[in-house]
Amino acid sequence: MKRRDFLKNGAVVVAGTSASLATLNLIDARLMSIFLPNAANAAEQIKVYSVSEGKYIMTEKVEKSVAEWRKLLTPEQFHILREKGTEHAFTGIYDKHYQDGIYQCAGCGLDLYASKDKFDSRTGWPSFTAPVAEENIATEDDFSFFSHRTELLCARCDGHLGHVFDDGPQPTGLRHCINSASLSFVASK
Repeated sequence: MKRRDFLKNGAVVVAGTSASLATLNLIDARLMSIFLPNAANAAEQIKVYSVSEGKYIMTEKVEKSVAEWRKLLTPEQFHILREKGTEHAFTGIYDKHYQDGIYQCAGCGLDLYASKDKFDSRTGWPSFTAPVAEENIATEDDFSFFSHRTELLCARCDGHLGHVFDDGPQPTGLRHCINSASLSFVASK
């Protein structure tokens, strides 16, 4: 085997192995770009529920630089969505908001919550019993403030939304406690 063929075949094996490991989440996607430069340009596809289409759809994850997020969001939205901040209780525009419609992510527009699932928790933040679909919300363990909570994130852009607690009303018994600044609202027609 000639040296050139050996190097060419070796690169294919390394790239193929890296792609397999990335698929299994055993290697970071950013490392993939070393072996497969075109892989960096392909955004990750996720399945989410679209209220307007009334069905599950495939969409791309949204990834932006800090500068792009700062340009797109207000300072308060940036602090909450990108830096995992929290607005002061009873100050958000959606705390006492009960119009029919859909609450979307202020960062990327993904449908998150329906007004039919909103309730007054008397906590000072908009509260919901459930998202429009479990696939639209991601969760992470949050150990800040010397306690363990479950953080809620937008599944498409990874924006911080709030936290979920097990003190909500039936049928779920859950309270999705969400920052108003992480939401935008689309009224029903």
